[in-house]
Amino acid sequence: MTVPTVSRVTSPAFSDAVGGSHGSTAPSTGRALLVQRVATVALWLATLLTLAVLVLIIVFVMQRGLSQITWEFLSQAPSRSGAEGGIWPMIVGTLYVTAAGVLLATPVGLGAAIYLAEYTAEGRVSRIIRSGTESLAGVPSIIFGLFGFAFFVTTLGLGWSILSGGLTLGAMILPTIIRTAEEALRAVPREFRHVAQSLGASKWDAIRTVVLPVAAPGVATGVVLGVGRAISETAAVIFTAGVALDMPTSLFSSTRTMSVHFYTLTMEGISDEKAYGTAAVLVVTILLLNVMAYSLMHRMTRRYR
Repeated sequence: MTVPTVSRVTSPAFSDAVGGSHGSTAPSTGRALLVQRVATVALWLATLLTLAVLVLIIVFVMQRGLSQITWEFLSQAPSRSGAEGGIWPMIVGTLYVTAAGVLLATPVGLGAAIYLAEYTAEGRVSRIIRSGTESLAGVPSIIFGLFGFAFFVTTLGLGWSILSGGLTLGAMILPTIIRTAEEALRAVPREFRHVAQSLGASKWDAIRTVVLPVAAPGVATGVVLGVGRAISETAAVIFTAGVALDMPTSLFSSTRTMSVHFYTLTMEGISDEKAYGTAAVLVVTILLLNVMAYSLMHRMTRRYR
């Protein structure tokens, strides 16, 4: 029995179409590779430029300020309006005001982020809240300073104090903490919540015991960003915490932060050497805080990975 064979018939039009498609694939692939390489180089250049700016700033400050950093400079109080002596009260004041701002803003920001991410649906209320926080993030720091002076210092009668400065800085960094914490909470898979609730946990128990530990590194990132902004703030603090050179003794004591001290020494022409020494200590403090915070976040990420 002979099995009939089916001959393969290919029309000229089909051959031209196939040949044409193969012929156009190589040039398009080459263009895609070229675009990818150009984009990669551009991204690398942008990254290197950003790092170069950071390195230039650090080198510029350190070259002029490291020679001023001695044990006496770090441990003594200033004299003659800061032209002599050290910056120990400024270091303490900076840490106090920053800690007050972060401790006041973190619970409020985290609570708002949990509410937006877990308890509200996408609607008018959530859009209004997010629009408000984004608008608050765009307010200049000098406006926060004037508000803090008018409300905390004058209306509430707190005076120029660590508490007034901390409340003002807390309002400043609140949008940063809210947005980063909300994004960190939304990044946690929904299945984690479903499994916890299927095992009998309430909604809040699932958030507290499952969602928050997983989102902790992202929340900590927002807090670190807030600390970085608060510790180097000048305009908002000078109107609320004051410019006192004395060692603060309570939350109601006036104090001068390192950034305000650097600004005062420079603008009033008191001592450029002491100003650069103060700037160097401020830069080193920010770097150490960032390294410590990111090390902690790395450990937390490995723990819950």
